[in-house]
Amino acid sequence: MRRHHLLAIALISVASVAGAQGRGRGRGHDEHPDNHGRDVSQAEQQRRIAEEQQRQRDYQAHLDAQIRAAEAQQAQLQAQHHAAELAQQQRYLEALRRQQEQARAQRDVAREAYIAAPMTYRYRLNGAYRETNQYGADILRQAVNNGYGQGYQHGQADRSDGLRSDYRRSFAYKDANYGYTGMYIPQSDYNYYFRQGFQRGYQDGYANASRYGSYSNGSGSILGNILNSILGLTTIR
Repeated sequence: MRRHHLLAIALISVASVAGAQGRGRGRGHDEHPDNHGRDVSQAEQQRRIAEEQQRQRDYQAHLDAQIRAAEAQQAQLQAQHHAAELAQQQRYLEALRRQQEQARAQRDVAREAYIAAPMTYRYRLNGAYRETNQYGADILRQAVNNGYGQGYQHGQADRSDGLRSDYRRSFAYKDANYGYTGMYIPQSDYNYYFRQGFQRGYQDGYANASRYGSYSNGSGSILGNILNSILGLTTIR
């Protein structure tokens, strides 16, 4: 009798542990922050891989052309003797050259988390809705903040040179590729949101103010509520 009783207890204990482990695995799968219960099909992953590879090739070609344009702009500023604007242009050109090196680096696109992450955000641009996931959304936020930081510096430079306030004059505003890596979102989208940040950063830099955000140690950060209103990201349910 005693042996049968002990055996029953042991079997109950094993079953309890197995059940707990099974429940734990279930929670770990359900609570993955990226899948939200949606799987990305193999066909969709292959489409994204091809899209990323083409985007990278297009961006490399674009960068080559923009670097040549930046060099021409630098020569023009040297002739105009705008010291502060020239220094800012030189820094921008150096940044584009670094981005060119990064864009030429080999990527194992198929292994990047973006490829298998479901679309979780929607935003509207030029009257059309676009979808992206958390990785694309991070790039969009960076675009606005990068634009703000660059705008702030160019606004300060123009004020220092005694030029009238005009953010459209800046090569950085026209180019709008500072900080772009050619990854996860269309270049045109990055350009648009970079310019949104640039306009506001320029106004703050020219006025030596912090109306739209803050700038320190070479980095800009736009205010959260303004960032949200610019991007208009909504969660896909």
